[in-house]
Amino acid sequence: MTTRDDIRNVAIIAHVDHGKTTLVDGMLKQSNVFRQPDQAGSLILDSNDLEREKGITILAKNTAIRYGDVKINIIDTPGHADFGGEVERVLNLADGCLLLVDAAEGPMPQTRFVLKKALEIGLRPIVVINKIDRPNARIDEVLARTQDLFLELATEPEQLDFPVIYTIAKQGQAMTDPASPRADLKVLFDTIVDTVPAPSVASGALQMLVTTLGYDSYQGRIAIGRIFRGSVRPGQSVAVIGRHGTVRQSKVVAVYSFEGLQRVPVESAEAGDIVALTGIEDAAIGETVAAAEQPDALPGIEVEEPTVKMTIGVNTSPFAGREGTMGTSRQLRERLTRELETNVALRVEETGRADTFLVSGRGELHLAILVETMRREGYEFEVSRPEVITREVDGQTLEPFEELVIDTVEENVGFVTQAMAARKGQMTNMVTTETGETRMEFTIPTRGLIGFRNEFLTATRGNGIMSSLFLGYRPCAGEIVSYRNGALVALEEGQAVSYGLANAQERGLTFVEPGTPVYGGMIVGLNSRQEDIVINVCKDKKKTNVRSSTADILVRLTPATILSLEQSLDFIGDDELLEVTPESLRLRKAVLSHDLRGKRRR
Repeated sequence: MTTRDDIRNVAIIAHVDHGKTTLVDGMLKQSNVFRQPDQAGSLILDSNDLEREKGITILAKNTAIRYGDVKINIIDTPGHADFGGEVERVLNLADGCLLLVDAAEGPMPQTRFVLKKALEIGLRPIVVINKIDRPNARIDEVLARTQDLFLELATEPEQLDFPVIYTIAKQGQAMTDPASPRADLKVLFDTIVDTVPAPSVASGALQMLVTTLGYDSYQGRIAIGRIFRGSVRPGQSVAVIGRHGTVRQSKVVAVYSFEGLQRVPVESAEAGDIVALTGIEDAAIGETVAAAEQPDALPGIEVEEPTVKMTIGVNTSPFAGREGTMGTSRQLRERLTRELETNVALRVEETGRADTFLVSGRGELHLAILVETMRREGYEFEVSRPEVITREVDGQTLEPFEELVIDTVEENVGFVTQAMAARKGQMTNMVTTETGETRMEFTIPTRGLIGFRNEFLTATRGNGIMSSLFLGYRPCAGEIVSYRNGALVALEEGQAVSYGLANAQERGLTFVEPGTPVYGGMIVGLNSRQEDIVINVCKDKKKTNVRSSTADILVRLTPATILSLEQSLDFIGDDELLEVTPESLRLRKAVLSHDLRGKRRR
């Protein structure tokens, strides 16, 4: 077995918002990928609209740069725990990794998750402490905590011997000593070349593991992965080995290598490189592309099981079909099946109803991104409240638990501890800094976190950060009492008017503006009390022949509270649904008939 000294394969891993994609921006700009680097913009790899709007990486992506005679293949990965499946499926492309740690926040829950996965498959780590220019940076303390994390997770002594680089990714600077700043990322490039092992090249027939799927309207499906053995060329006959050992024959039409942001056609590619193949129309993630004459399979991609589920079904509201172009059960089934081809952490099951599907994912955000993507594609449907997936082991019910880390100011500690106690959370650690910032760590059931994020942001006025990591299944923690008040439910179909909404606002918050179409059973607000109230928001003031003063005519309304998709999923109860269309999000009761709901309550 030999090595290819002209290639380095490196993954960039970190907790969310620690600067991975910004660092990739700097690496691309300083490697002459762009003719005018200053005009290339920022978050270059976060190319889809959702990633740019939310400011997070959702999909793992490949790019490549040239540094001297060495080609560096870079895999940018998501940092949010809900997209851990993306990290798990692409880490085996790499031989080494850059572990980014924020110089102020230090190691966070997802830092532990991605480092554990990287060390388990033997990646050679390089620690990058980023954002050292932050006013509250704690460089020495963060380095010490990172070393403690390595001591806890390392499986071999060599993994404790890692280089440390300090960076200001936004300014494209890297250095080995914070006291000796540099003007570029040369130190980082040199460290990658010197530290990350060159890929091993095994002689023999072709073996390539498919880790990513792309699509081109002209060439069709594109299978992307790393070649572990042999070589591949256009026109070559290959065998595609499925996850269950099935073998089918296919033929490679074109072979592409990555150069910067482009895919460049090549005459052949050898072991160690990351390539894209066209012509294999039925390729799937986790399958092996092998030589037709020697179909040897590689180990498949293993990802952790989902922890949260919800139903997605055909829209049954009176407004169904008005705003979306696709909403039949056949169209929903095809779309969800297509999602399974690329979203390896997702599960879709049939239910007892032909028009409803059970969808399971790694967290609320994982499912919310799927819902938002589908609505932007023109689908309309209805979804239920997310709930956790439980297991039965030896007659005992187990539920998923998570490690929760909350960073906030000292004045919010009382609210957080009280809210966590109500949600069955147990504090495991609490540290307060000299500046008054407090970090609290909890062990909490996953169901205790459903609906908490928005409550947390409101109570802390945005002055807090929370992140969680799946720990495993443990015995059920008991009942968690819901403190959400009742809903204001529209009486009849029509348009909401100011006079009717003014009456509704005497009883609580409203979610709709004047002129909004509503229907009977639609939730238009939040009651100030525990019970639901049916209210007529379409009721206008009766006209009489008695003149009224201008002050009597004018109705003053408090601005409506408009819920986002994530807030809506957190808000709905077990007997409620969220109607999703390309133009609207409507909260509604699962049973629209007021009489039938009353009978069921009685």
